[in-house]
Amino acid sequence: MILEVAPLDVRPGLEGDFERAFAQAREVIAASPGFVGLELQRSVRRPGRYLLLVRWRTLEDHTVGFRQGPLYPRWKALLHHFYDPFPVVEHFRPV
Repeated sequence: MILEVAPLDVRPGLEGDFERAFAQAREVIAASPGFVGLELQRSVRRPGRYLLLVRWRTLEDHTVGFRQGPLYPRWKALLHHFYDPFPVVEHFRPV
């Protein structure tokens, strides 16, 4: 199991729009092979900061299957314009 971790900084004033778009994007990523589940958390102190945690069966399910697959353009269209700066994604595995 792989955990994808991405801190997301949403442009000020767009948090509500982002959350509505993310509700649609959740369905997109959930349809990807190898997707296990996700959580989206919002910062208590910084309302424009979110933490995205996505569980994948394998690293390749995310980096190849999703990122290079047919579902990614829809994910990108729904969400990428909200970020400033663009998030840095890391992957973790259980120890």
